[in-house]
Amino acid sequence: MPVSTNVLASTGTAKQPTVAPTLHTIVLLGILAAWAAWGNFAVHRMSLSGRPNRVPLYVTTMLWEWSVVAYIAWGTRRHGVPMRELVSGRWQTAKDVLKDVAVSAGFWILALIVLAATAFALHVSRAAPAVRMLHPQSRLEIVLWILISLTAGICEEITFRGYLQKQLSAWTGSIPAGLLLSAAVFGAGHIYQGSKSAVVIAVYGALFGILAETRKSLRPGMMAHAWHDGFSGLVVRLISA
Repeated sequence: MPVSTNVLASTGTAKQPTVAPTLHTIVLLGILAAWAAWGNFAVHRMSLSGRPNRVPLYVTTMLWEWSVVAYIAWGTRRHGVPMRELVSGRWQTAKDVLKDVAVSAGFWILALIVLAATAFALHVSRAAPAVRMLHPQSRLEIVLWILISLTAGICEEITFRGYLQKQLSAWTGSIPAGLLLSAAVFGAGHIYQGSKSAVVIAVYGALFGILAETRKSLRPGMMAHAWHDGFSGLVVRLISA
């Protein structure tokens, strides 16, 4: 009888298979670090402008996130892991879709409570000026904000929960460790919002990781992520109008 790649380790827990070559992941981590540094620089430069033009940043961010997903797809395919395996949770009926919609809605409400409690504990009373500055103002920016929110929901869940979480779980031999490490990378990528806000976002990433692991699918997380980003940006726009 052939041995499966998901063989049982000596501890009695299932060994997680890697989803891409080691070098591919190291390069990806370098790309994410470079993007975080560039984002910090771009936000600082925009803050010095009296009338910042957000359109180039929105478009560049969308192109970058889809490029990262393309790089992930290339690496996982060469490793014999199709993208559909990273996403999982294929919909067969309308009931499947509605179930994931309900799960994502319930998750979002729970996540808001956890994030509010975390922000309160860290004394993060309001969004950082850099975050408020990035939110849309004009009609074109609102349209692009909706598109960038959809992009973030799909691409960031694939990158951090579909790819990194599984890869780091395989490296460490522990699903919780992979989940927490992926969440830490997710939070570090938002360091331009401030260190405390980055911690809150890391907690948010951990919640998405738990959701992905529980549902064995990225689909509910994609929906909740896209909705949260889009909703929060438009609410700030209405408040500041």
